[in-house]
Amino acid sequence: MTEDRLSWGIIGPGTIARTFAEGVAHSRTGRIAAIGTRNPDKPGLSEGFPGARIVSGYQALIDDPEVEAVYIATPHPSHPEWAIKAIRAGKHVLVEKPLALTAFDADAVYHEARKAGVFAGEAYMYRLHPQTAKLIDLIRSGVIGQVRLIKSSFGFDMGGVRPDHRLFSQASAGGGILDVGGYPVSMARLIAGAVEGRPFLDPVKVTGAARLGETGVDEWASAVLKFPNDLVAEVSCSIMATQDNVLRVIGSEGRLEVADFWFAAGHKGGVGKIELFRKDGSHETIECAEERWLYSFEADAAADAIRAGEREFPAPGMGWADSLGNLRAMDAWRASVGLKYELETPALRTRNIAGDVVKAGHKVPWRAIPGLAKQASTVALGFEFFPDFASASLTLDGFYEAGGNLFDTAYIYGNGATEAVFGDWHTSRDVDREEIVLIGKGVHSPLCYPDQIGKQLTASLDRLKTDYVDVYFMHRDNPDVPVDEFVDAMDAEASAGRIRGIFGGSNWTRERMDAAIAYAKKSGKRAPAALSNNFSLAEMIDPIWAGCVAASNDEWKDWLVKTQTPNFAWSSQGRGFFTDRAGRDRFDDEEIVRCWYSEQNFIRRDRAYELAAKKGRSPIHIALAYVLAQPFPVIPLIGPRTLSELEDSLSALDIALTPDEVRWLEA
Repeated sequence: MTEDRLSWGIIGPGTIARTFAEGVAHSRTGRIAAIGTRNPDKPGLSEGFPGARIVSGYQALIDDPEVEAVYIATPHPSHPEWAIKAIRAGKHVLVEKPLALTAFDADAVYHEARKAGVFAGEAYMYRLHPQTAKLIDLIRSGVIGQVRLIKSSFGFDMGGVRPDHRLFSQASAGGGILDVGGYPVSMARLIAGAVEGRPFLDPVKVTGAARLGETGVDEWASAVLKFPNDLVAEVSCSIMATQDNVLRVIGSEGRLEVADFWFAAGHKGGVGKIELFRKDGSHETIECAEERWLYSFEADAAADAIRAGEREFPAPGMGWADSLGNLRAMDAWRASVGLKYELETPALRTRNIAGDVVKAGHKVPWRAIPGLAKQASTVALGFEFFPDFASASLTLDGFYEAGGNLFDTAYIYGNGATEAVFGDWHTSRDVDREEIVLIGKGVHSPLCYPDQIGKQLTASLDRLKTDYVDVYFMHRDNPDVPVDEFVDAMDAEASAGRIRGIFGGSNWTRERMDAAIAYAKKSGKRAPAALSNNFSLAEMIDPIWAGCVAASNDEWKDWLVKTQTPNFAWSSQGRGFFTDRAGRDRFDDEEIVRCWYSEQNFIRRDRAYELAAKKGRSPIHIALAYVLAQPFPVIPLIGPRTLSELEDSLSALDIALTPDEVRWLEA
């Protein structure tokens, strides 16, 4: 640090940037070294940031060797891009709220910071002010008894619709929820946590309402947050309605009120006031005098964390889990009112989270799969868990950029939404379809009939924006229908070129597979040549869903060795059985207990832990390596929900278990 002060660079020289710079100037730890701008000749820049160098371009500021930490003050949509670019350059980052448009995007930023070993924080300045700590102390003291309700707002009136202003712009992710709604939400979560003696608490339900104006952004909005401790919070925000902006915390023995809480004692210091109204009618004003400038607290807290080697704010600052929880609540608020930004659609979100063109990578190994002309990555990506294109694209981009080219979809997932997401993804990224191996599935119960195969495949191909799938599975079997009728229907699609590789059954028994293969050979039809059943080091003792079939026992393994049928294995890592949350005495996860708890599985789990310790890996890595080490083709289907989970799963692909290790794990 220069002169023992942290050297800050600021990207985006707007109003909030000047406010932060003033805070740094009055901090005990920092100095503003440089300002990155795309318009360095703009009048007044030097006067607005006295003593700082004006740097032409954001990347130039990131590359500046004098800059140690970067404050991101650009419009909302570009926060993740420039935060990630700064992180990858080895810079610490403080990002003006919101850190990102969604919790999915924010998680990608924190993932990069975790890998780079740098500090990353979301700038909610009020969280680090002493008045916040005082309020939390009062709540925990029980002075108002049991906290029951929170009422909080942050709203103002812009005086009319201004389409050219960022707050009314779809392109800038304008509106109240993202701009100021995060303040009351974050405060409610902070107070709900304080009641439980925790840094924060996330709501179990968020229900909202809003006015979406002519420009497509929320002009005023409210939400009710229900917490697991029965505390209820009413929050509101606005850009077209002046609100009182008073925080009210209502308990069984009284209430606390704080006017304009977000600004605490004032930008330049002053006296903040917490009003205490007791149940008996008495009233007390608790003053919080503070000479330091409001924005100096977050600058000092960030610098202190960086000096101490920490990667996030301490409580009550917004740590990573706190920040993600806040955005999840705001995601739910937005979803509840139907607020979607055009820049989250495939038409405008054509690049990855870092703003780069999506290109195929080469880290994930590929393999030949019997019956396929193309080689495919050793694992397939499933992504049916995501609510929309923007969130799913993070993992799709990450998998493809790592070298993955095998993707798992199904007609039933999200009522077709997953197929539509994939269609939008590969076309918006201009991915070469011939380099992709695409799995499709159809005819799930109760519509498990031969005449549905062609109908559903037509709909699937339309959503997938392609004219064929490489692999096709019947998602379920219907034993009441002769197997030859299913073979005839799938053979017809293969003959028409809509299935260009292999087809087979998902959750089919050996008996039905054998019967289907025998019929195909007898009649000269294409035979089922692939399976998609559960296969894992932990044997599934009870079906996860009705009609599911596991292929992990000895009889199935003998059949797979004999036929060399490739099994595209779902739940290949035991759905969390090989993580800490699946211990012998954990009965809070009904599915894990019902489907995986057995003495044999616990022995295998213990051995996976033992072998993982010897290899310096995780038990779940060993579970995936076990699947890949079989003497028959197994292609695990993985379903990571974050980039961290994706990279963690892919990191296991370099583990090569010996036959002796495989047998020992199975003992």
